Amino acid sequence: MNFFHDSRDPAYRTPQGAAPCGQQLRLRVRAEGLHRISLRLWWQEAESILPMRPTHDGMYECEVTLPSEPGLLWYYFIASDRGGKTWFWGNAADGLGGVGALSETAPGGYQVTVYDPAYQTPEWMRNGMMLQIMVDRYHCAGKKDVRKLPPASYYHLRWDDDPALIINDDKYGDNCNNDYFGGNLRGIMEKLDYIQSLGVTVLYFNPIFKARSNHKYNTGDYMQIDPSFGTEADFRALCAAARARGMRVILDGVFSHTGSDSLYFNRDGNYGPGGAYNDPESPYREWYRFRRWPDDYECWWNFKTLPNVHEETESYQRFIIEDDDSVTAHWIRAGASGWRLDVADELPMAFIRKLRARIRREQPDSALIGEVWEDPTNKVAYGEMRCYCLGDTMDSCMNYPLRDAIVEFLCCRCDAPSFVRHLESLRENMPLPFLYSEMNLLGSHDTPRAISVLADIGDMAPDRVYRHPFMMRPEDYARGRQRLIAAWTLICALPGMPCLYYGDEAGLTGMADPYNRATYPWGHEDEGLVGAFREIMLTRMRSSALRTGDLRLSAVGSDVVLVERCITGGADVFGAPAANQCLTLAVNRCGEQRRIEYGDRVWEIPPESAVWLDPAPHRDPHKTAWNGRR
Repeated sequence: MNFFHDSRDPAYRTPQGAAPCGQQLRLRVRAEGLHRISLRLWWQEAESILPMRPTHDGMYECEVTLPSEPGLLWYYFIASDRGGKTWFWGNAADGLGGVGALSETAPGGYQVTVYDPAYQTPEWMRNGMMLQIMVDRYHCAGKKDVRKLPPASYYHLRWDDDPALIINDDKYGDNCNNDYFGGNLRGIMEKLDYIQSLGVTVLYFNPIFKARSNHKYNTGDYMQIDPSFGTEADFRALCAAARARGMRVILDGVFSHTGSDSLYFNRDGNYGPGGAYNDPESPYREWYRFRRWPDDYECWWNFKTLPNVHEETESYQRFIIEDDDSVTAHWIRAGASGWRLDVADELPMAFIRKLRARIRREQPDSALIGEVWEDPTNKVAYGEMRCYCLGDTMDSCMNYPLRDAIVEFLCCRCDAPSFVRHLESLRENMPLPFLYSEMNLLGSHDTPRAISVLADIGDMAPDRVYRHPFMMRPEDYARGRQRLIAAWTLICALPGMPCLYYGDEAGLTGMADPYNRATYPWGHEDEGLVGAFREIMLTRMRSSALRTGDLRLSAVGSDVVLVERCITGGADVFGAPAANQCLTLAVNRCGEQRRIEYGDRVWEIPPESAVWLDPAPHRDPHKTAWNGRR
């Protein structure tokens, strides 16, 4: 008996990967010694079982017209042996697609992402290089003015102090996040020359609106720039200066909750007599879910400083999305090119659809990026399967699955074939426009610093009370630095929009919040590391193949991954004119040198390094056969 299907082999599934609505999908299975071969499909809670017909080459096949609306289609195969026993072939136990598994019971299905044929993401995303900045921690221009800080806050006297961890347990029981360093919007403008020298084309700011904390995820007033950061005029000037250099600005939208100290909730009375907490007749009261007014209310992860909003409330949707001068429209008009949605999987899908449609009306090439920590094509949140890449919600998500896979690989917790398998699964599930716009990151304000993680020195996220600033031993820093360069080279060799967390290129270390949010070390950078990052980033920005070329991944033994990027026939994967080019990166996770054969040469790949091989010397780009794989 031979029962077999490989979702990543065009001999078994055509077209490969995600597919637009209404397209013909051909599925084939090898089934020798079996009969009554059937294809089982599952679509929006409806099941259908279709007979498969034999072919001249010993296979069985079935052609399916994909649904006319976007969604997720699932399938597996059923057959009987001559003794009447039923067998199944479905997705492997890890759910990652490709070569599946034979079973005697109903298996998990293979996924087909069926997306809107008109789905397009902004071209500047797939061709972009992003820099994430926490404004307070980047650069201070001018004199600090303590009068502009929220109540009970203070400025550090020294720029290179460690961030403070102060637990306020009298009223809120959370870290106060009330220490400031003085970074501001004009400070970022002063550093645009440096930022541009890295090849950056997109600036993503953590929240910049008025709020009680230094991180600003507890919004106090969506329509006002935090006074410690500057003014709306400063923001508009920064956006204009960035746009003159070919840079875009992305803002952080925190729309699932507000701060308790806000114009809308106003628990502390800092915004006058009104607010949902103080006034039962407040126009904002319907935004919040009070179990017993005013003290018992629904909060984000039970933090009393973060009251949840009811996003489906009509007045809230008007304020954030629909009004002529709504929050999202106002800041697009002020110069932003899109939004990153905080905790996107806690927002209703209908809310996200409306938001994306509105900003697209305001600016057709604006972008919406979601904070989603898992595979964004099949995330289950609050009992609902959510696919963020069907063409109606997100243009991109924060690619934490890629980040996790790279860390696991370079820290030798998974081998090269496993790493390739994880990446191929993401690629198989994502539509091409989404895959090439993914926000590919190694670190963020929510993770320990990349160099600390890659040094692999132990638990990076203990309970908050045990977190502390620390100095890495020289040998740990050297190991983390070596792996960081390899990891960033790998990020820049893959489809998507690389996102650099400020200071990673300068050698900032640190455990989890707040110590991953230190100030940029101006004048104390690891200059060699900055130079390495700059070279890697500019290499990508100068190469169409690295941005929009085709992709082939392969494992060489257990330790080496090859990333091949290629443009042939004078056009990239989107059909845009581009020069023919093939580039290959070899990444060795091992602490020892590895020898591989590639093309007509034997290559020595140094330990824990990423090395560009000669641009496919054995391959004529005009004759390259990629077998329809992408």
